[in-house]
Amino acid sequence: MTNLSGKTALVTGASRGIGRASALALARLGAQVLVHYGRGRAEAEAVVTEIRNSGGRAQAIAADLAAPEGPHALAKEVRAIVGERLDILVSNAGISRPGIIEETTLADFDDLFAVNVRAPFFLVQQLLPILKSGSSIVLVSSLAAHASVGHLSAYAATKGAIDTLVRHLAAALGERGIRVNAVAPGVVETDMSSFARTDAGRDFALGMQALKRIAQPDDIGDVVAFLGSDQARWINGDSVRVDGGSKL
Repeated sequence: MTNLSGKTALVTGASRGIGRASALALARLGAQVLVHYGRGRAEAEAVVTEIRNSGGRAQAIAADLAAPEGPHALAKEVRAIVGERLDILVSNAGISRPGIIEETTLADFDDLFAVNVRAPFFLVQQLLPILKSGSSIVLVSSLAAHASVGHLSAYAATKGAIDTLVRHLAAALGERGIRVNAVAPGVVETDMSSFARTDAGRDFALGMQALKRIAQPDDIGDVVAFLGSDQARWINGDSVRVDGGSKL
C-alpha cells in the first residue's frame, strides 16, 4: 500500500458520494485532506470527524463553485491552510441536469458548464503556484462522455470537455512534473444517480454492465486515491474507466 503521510490533498464536493469516498480513501493513506463543500456543511463536518476519529487530519472548507469567483476564493482559502504546497487536487464537485434536448434551458446548460468545466479549469489555474513537481490532479469524467446513456446530452458535453481538458492540462503541466488524469465512473449509488434505486433504474444500469452490481462510491474513491499516489506515477493524460465494464 502506498503511503501519503506528509501529503496534502483537496477534494471538492467531498461532503457526500464519490467526493466523500475519495476524501476518506486519501485520509486512510495518510494524507491531510481539505474537505470542500458547497452547501452540505453538516455532511462535510461529519466526513472531517470520521477522518479525525481514525487518527487522520482533515478540515472542512466552503466555497460556491457555481459562482464565477468561487474557484479563486477556494484557492485562496486552500493556500492559507496548506501554505506553499498542495500535493493532490481532486476536482470532483459537479451537477447533473437530466433532460431531453427539447427541454434543456439556457440556464441549465450554463449551470452545468459553470460547475463541471469552468470551476475545475480555474481552480487548477489558481492553485498552480502551489502544485509542485510530483503533484497529481484528478478530475471526474463519466461514462456519458463516450457513450450515450439516457437523456444526458448537456451533462455529457461537460464530461467530454473534461476528457479534453485532461489531455491539454497533462501536456501543458508535464514539464513541471505535475500529472493530470480523470476517473470516468458509470452508474454509482449516489444522490446524483438516485434513479438506480428504482427497479427500472437498477435493471437499466445492470443491463449495460459486464459486472452485475451497482457501483458504490468506494469503488471510485479507491481509484482516485491510487491516481493521486506515486504508485500511479507513470499514468498521465488518461481518463480511467471505473464503470464495471459498462457499454463494452
